[in-house]
Amino acid sequence: MDFTAVIAQLPRLVAGAQTTVWLSVAALACGAVLGLVMCAARLSGNIALRAVAAGFVSVFRGLPLLVVLLILFYVPPNFGIETTPITAALLGLTLNTAGYQTEIYRAGFLTLPPGHAEAARMLGFSRLQIARHIFLPQIFRVTIPALTNEAVDVVKSSGLLSVIAVTELLRVSQQIVSSTYRPLETYLVCAVFYFVLSSTVSWTGRALERRMSLKPA
Repeated sequence: MDFTAVIAQLPRLVAGAQTTVWLSVAALACGAVLGLVMCAARLSGNIALRAVAAGFVSVFRGLPLLVVLLILFYVPPNFGIETTPITAALLGLTLNTAGYQTEIYRAGFLTLPPGHAEAARMLGFSRLQIARHIFLPQIFRVTIPALTNEAVDVVKSSGLLSVIAVTELLRVSQQIVSSTYRPLETYLVCAVFYFVLSSTVSWTGRALERRMSLKPA
């Protein structure tokens, strides 16, 4: 094996990895907000809201990410809506992870003792204050392992963005292969990049879990 040609392309691979990172982080953040909203809808007393949230979860957990990306990239232009690869990529990743995060937050909420909310109401806390100061910190603490796994999955799934011409890590690797004719070396280096990114996410999640476990409930 000769890695000389691939090493010369390291700046391009780093740039592709940066695109992978920021898209993954942005999708996870947007997905967290949407997931919390859908979680609240699923737990609400409104039948219509529960049905909408359940439908959202079913659709975006049931559809492969690749199918969602292709729909978001190719369908809107047929209705006069122009979409860029980055827009379709960010929206697709966000909807996909939001479907999973909704269920993660719901599972976390169901583990909370109901007495905490009752005690907060007796102390005069509003619903918003209860959600912010009582529910969210506890839900986050108990769901860190599941959220870490979801973050790793998003990073790995971001390789699918290459099919809609997003120049993330895998797309850059494909371009390098087409110019250097070194597929083995290129994809090995690409795999190392993905391993480092996934390991970093896992390490960060474990560090957060340890830190949160030291805090009083």
